[in-house]
Amino acid sequence: MSDIDQPEATRRDFLYIATGAFAAGGAFAVWPLIDQMNPDASVLALSSIEIDLSPIEVGQSMTVKWRGSPIFVRRRTAEEIKQAVEVPLEDLPDPEPDSARAVKPEWLIMVGICTHLGCIPKGQTIGDERGDYGGWFCPCHGSHYDTAGRIRKGPAPTNLVIPPINYLDETKVKIG
Repeated sequence: MSDIDQPEATRRDFLYIATGAFAAGGAFAVWPLIDQMNPDASVLALSSIEIDLSPIEVGQSMTVKWRGSPIFVRRRTAEEIKQAVEVPLEDLPDPEPDSARAVKPEWLIMVGICTHLGCIPKGQTIGDERGDYGGWFCPCHGSHYDTAGRIRKGPAPTNLVIPPINYLDETKVKIG
């Protein structure tokens, strides 16, 4: 073979290899620092909770704590379900049908944190102001949510979040 067919190693080739080796070594050295930020076993054990729904009557709500956040559990009335289903999706800032938010129409389970600035909306307890749409109301900045937890008015950009839900039987639900 001639000299033309075999390229010579250049200083540039050495710099590419050295840079790659340095980056790989740096990633290998930094990985333990990044990995230690993952949650420990005790936190992961609390990543799901089971809730007994049997004590909640129609029209009542309950608040539980999951991963440090309030979870609103509401057993909706037939009227609340009807209101949620009849809302035209084009009227919603964050369109989402009621069927996507409540697997079983009677039960609405959602994270009770306003999606604007993280306040806790009112509407869970008797006497709370329920807002213009009969759902939840965040008095801090005026966000109004309907009976499906969807934003209807105010500065909140999205609906109240629905956590991962698994119905274990007719009276028990697992969140997380």
